[in-house]
Amino acid sequence: MITVKPPTAPGSESSPEPAWEIAYLYPPQGLWSESEYLALATNRLVEFTNGRIEVLALPTEPHQLILGYLYRVLFDFVRARQLGLVLTAGVRVRVQVGKYREPDIVFMLAEHAHRRHNDFWEGADLVMEVVSDSDEDRRRDLETKRIEYAQAGIPEYWVVDPVGRRVTVLKLEGDHYQTHGEFKPSMQARSALLEGFIVDVDEAFRDQG
Repeated sequence: MITVKPPTAPGSESSPEPAWEIAYLYPPQGLWSESEYLALATNRLVEFTNGRIEVLALPTEPHQLILGYLYRVLFDFVRARQLGLVLTAGVRVRVQVGKYREPDIVFMLAEHAHRRHNDFWEGADLVMEVVSDSDEDRRRDLETKRIEYAQAGIPEYWVVDPVGRRVTVLKLEGDHYQTHGEFKPSMQARSALLEGFIVDVDEAFRDQG
């Protein structure tokens, strides 16, 4: 998350100071509007909640290897059946007014194409998150986003956890997720939404050591 430090007096620092004047061109935390967030141009993953922006850590190589495998498998499945559109991180998904997330993988059914916009998508039909190592990232993916994606009415949420080497598929029941399945090595993770879509858990974590 971005924290803006006040400038120090010239010559009082032992190392060069960042150009804090640039930071002052942006709204303070807590005062960002949706339009200001959507106008933010950056190659970093930036999420937005209640007037605050959250700058996510850049994905590691193991993270990207898992993400790449999941994307290829889902993309091939969806494209062969012309089910809709699959994209990777960078797509802003509005989960409620004043709150946007950028899932690692996001899928929208073809019949819901009207909910896809250039700047953001209104919800999704399936999202996947590859859980990062830090306590903050794990809490965000395992707890916070589970609540938010359910409140947004996203039918299915895949939580891919390299630490636990498991894939948890959550299915929306009412306004809460229920566990459709928890899949470990030697198993195949199965979708509730997309009949016939499976992911080989061993293959997903093959390059994780």
